[in-house]
Amino acid sequence: MKDRTSSAAEPRAAQREFQPRPMKLSILTAALQELTPRARRDADPDLAIEEWLEFAREIGSPNIELSAALHPSESDVPAAALLDPVADTLDLRQPFDGARAARVQRAMRATGVGLSDLAYFDNMLTADEAARRRKHELMLRVFDAAVLLGTDAVAGFVGRNPRLAMDANLVMFEEVFVPLLREAKARRLTFRVEQCPMPGWTSGDSWHNNIAYAPGPWIALHRICERHGVGEQFRIHYDPSHAILMGQDSRAVFQYLKDTGYDFLIGGFHVKGQVVDARGIAAWGYGGQTMQRGDWHGDRPSADAAEQRHAWKKQTVFCEHELPGTACHDPLAYLQNRSVDWLDHQLAARELLRLDPQNTFLVVEHEYPRARVQDRARLAPILAGSLAFTRAIDAAAAAMYALQHEVLAAQGIAVQGIGREAYRS
Repeated sequence: MKDRTSSAAEPRAAQREFQPRPMKLSILTAALQELTPRARRDADPDLAIEEWLEFAREIGSPNIELSAALHPSESDVPAAALLDPVADTLDLRQPFDGARAARVQRAMRATGVGLSDLAYFDNMLTADEAARRRKHELMLRVFDAAVLLGTDAVAGFVGRNPRLAMDANLVMFEEVFVPLLREAKARRLTFRVEQCPMPGWTSGDSWHNNIAYAPGPWIALHRICERHGVGEQFRIHYDPSHAILMGQDSRAVFQYLKDTGYDFLIGGFHVKGQVVDARGIAAWGYGGQTMQRGDWHGDRPSADAAEQRHAWKKQTVFCEHELPGTACHDPLAYLQNRSVDWLDHQLAARELLRLDPQNTFLVVEHEYPRARVQDRARLAPILAGSLAFTRAIDAAAAAMYALQHEVLAAQGIAVQGIGREAYRS
């Protein structure tokens, strides 16, 4: 006879479907600035955008981050002094109007390639008032172009006035940068700040030449923005390469933002790595080369633009940028914060930040010097491979997060092991 006391069905565990949510993929058009030679794009400014959209389709990028910059004839920084080519795929010497926007949108429809955002990376706090005015005028043109092209974000730098102390730069930010954010708000745009410290921007001893370089400064700047009603316009375009440059790891950065209640600040990502050379650290430390770089003559900075470029040895003497997927898998380097742990970066973003992965862009940025070729045929398979790597590593992180934090968690099943922890490496 059946024992009725044991026949009661066990309560059914809660279930959740396995639904990984990958992030969106894009690429910064500065990856191949000379796709359209300058003579051709100067004569027909929007040709460069059309050709980049076709190139993006060819290499498998569903979106582009469209880069603007002051034309070399207008810039206060000579092209020879730059670490990378001038990235003015979006040429705004003349305002971007409805007819130009319609032409670009036709090309977007024809290629099936979309737009993640616009980007203009320059020093918005530069000491020279006339140069600063030109940069701000161009930024406003970028804002207008973003509206016409239907995107809601612009990425860029804050910068620094090197003649002022850091606290004085906060005052300057309030006086001259907040008005830019008001203009962004009027256009319903968000301004996403990349956190590169830009050590080579000046031949002086200053290393932090972009005051928005880490979570502490981001919070200080955001509080200023909140006082002026533009807190929603100020967000971070996080790039893990700069964290590695400063000895940080992304999980700890994200944890700090969560601990302080600012886990909402990161609104998008530049996907670029950094590989630290232990030999360079042994020679110079994390401050980089401080003397005998070649950008000074005696007690005066060189007037030669090519020699001014040597100021970047404050950075390049101990590290090299990685195009995602081009660096060796190196667990020891990950734990020492000497290379980006891409899987944990993508997992930590989901675990610790307040973001919607399906509406968050991963923008591949190419600054790996030895692969920085301006040749379409050679560069296309390199970028295609990096985009595929980025897509795959994010898909893996999305799957891990969905399985561990949603499916297993709903059923009360523990995740195995410990995993990487913030503040320990």
